[in-house]
Amino acid sequence: MDVNSGSVHVVDDVTYDVISLFEDKTWEQITQELSSAYEIEQIEEALGEVKQLKEEELLFTEDIYQDYMMDFKKRQTVVKALCLHIAHDCNLACQYCFAQEGEYHGRRALMSFEVGKAALDFLIANSGSRVNLEVDFFGGEPLMNWDVVKQLVEYGRSKEQEHNKKFRFTLTTNGVLLNDDILEFVNKEMSNVVLSLDGRKEVNDKMRPFRNGKGSYDLIVPKFQQVARSRNQSNYYVRGTFTRENLDFSKDVIHFADLGFKQMSIEPVVGGEDEPYAIRQEDLPQIMEEYDKLALEYIKRAKEGRGFQFFHFMIDLNQGPCVAKRLSGCGSGTEYLAVTPWGDFYPCHQFVGHEEFLLGNVFEGINKPEICNEFKMCNVYAKEKCQKCFAKYYCSGGCAANSYQFHGSINDTYDIGCEMERKRVECSIMIKAALSEDQL
Repeated sequence: MDVNSGSVHVVDDVTYDVISLFEDKTWEQITQELSSAYEIEQIEEALGEVKQLKEEELLFTEDIYQDYMMDFKKRQTVVKALCLHIAHDCNLACQYCFAQEGEYHGRRALMSFEVGKAALDFLIANSGSRVNLEVDFFGGEPLMNWDVVKQLVEYGRSKEQEHNKKFRFTLTTNGVLLNDDILEFVNKEMSNVVLSLDGRKEVNDKMRPFRNGKGSYDLIVPKFQQVARSRNQSNYYVRGTFTRENLDFSKDVIHFADLGFKQMSIEPVVGGEDEPYAIRQEDLPQIMEEYDKLALEYIKRAKEGRGFQFFHFMIDLNQGPCVAKRLSGCGSGTEYLAVTPWGDFYPCHQFVGHEEFLLGNVFEGINKPEICNEFKMCNVYAKEKCQKCFAKYYCSGGCAANSYQFHGSINDTYDIGCEMERKRVECSIMIKAALSEDQL
């Protein structure tokens, strides 16, 4: 892979070896070094091809984006998405929950319609000329405040034509309270639904129990299967979390597929080393092996006509989205904000409760623009560890909240997360290459 152009080349052994030597040695030195392994004609042909690719700026291309990104990040931003914490309360007691069973370092609370209405008004007023706006109903568990969710959707729809806006509502739910009436509304109004499930019954029930210790798997899986069918296997995904308790997580992804789900993700847990469930450096070899296993099964099922989508293997090799987005990431703190039940703004849901990141509130607006400006400058060029990383255009510098949790700065990186991300990108490119070759 040529990092700066994004070009991916499927090559034979001789070309691979030539590329590894091309920038550091002369043609004569390369020919001499490889002559014991390959015919001279093969080496010379590969050298010519590599030279041509370099001239076409498909190999060994220069990084031309740093100055552009610094100018880009100085632009005036608009808010395009809100994460509404519609409920700081939950009916499950997930062991790894960063939201502390919905409380987020604070108190249990449900968002009122008035607070939610003010949040939507703020979004409309601060979105500039942007038409498409995104609102995620989040928690805790949003279905514990379902009437307000419905009221806010209705209010948002009533404002679309007047302000030339289009709301894209999404919902993240554990499914406990899901029923036919709720599903009917969700299928009418929600562009996407995230369904929280950790995998096999024994895995899910250990990490995602009710507060009385009883498991949630048997209750929610049939409901989630109904959601997937009712949405024609699109515009939803099942999202799990793997921990040190289930490092064999490829089995959980396959379990999702065997349950009939077509859209899925399993994310690595993020936690301090003092947490028994947290992933540690010594776990990485097994995790890398699991991603390899999953990638091979992904290819196998795709070729058999029973494939599925795994979020971390969905990679775009055609230069999308735009380079600014690929280098700056999710837009937390600038284009994307989280809103607490009482109306406070934070850069994203993972910063909620950290008072040093309190930005303002829905009634008064942003009163800490200096924090937003700090997040605006958060991109791969602000992070030393990203400079020589081949995956920087795919991970966008990683998660600011994870960086802050482990290093006290949003401009560092979560090192274990980086290693896993590099492996996922590697697997994703391998999958693309394997499936593309199969179509030739």
